[in-house]
Amino acid sequence: MRLRIVLTTLVVLWLLIGLVATFQRGLFSRDEASCSTVGHALGTVFVGPLNYVGVNPSVECPPLPEPSQ
Repeated sequence: MRLRIVLTTLVVLWLLIGLVATFQRGLFSRDEASCSTVGHALGTVFVGPLNYVGVNPSVECPPLPEPSQ
């Protein structure tokens, strides 16, 4: 029972810190809404707290194939 309370508290704190990071980056104040901006905001909520401890996560997309002629 106590472990569940501790884990729930840690998850809620993690998400709150992620929300703060998202607000600091201004991702909720953009005028245009698209799947890309929503995905970026959600990614920042879940991964944003890692920036505060110096991890600085990033995603690199593989090169796209060239279109055929």
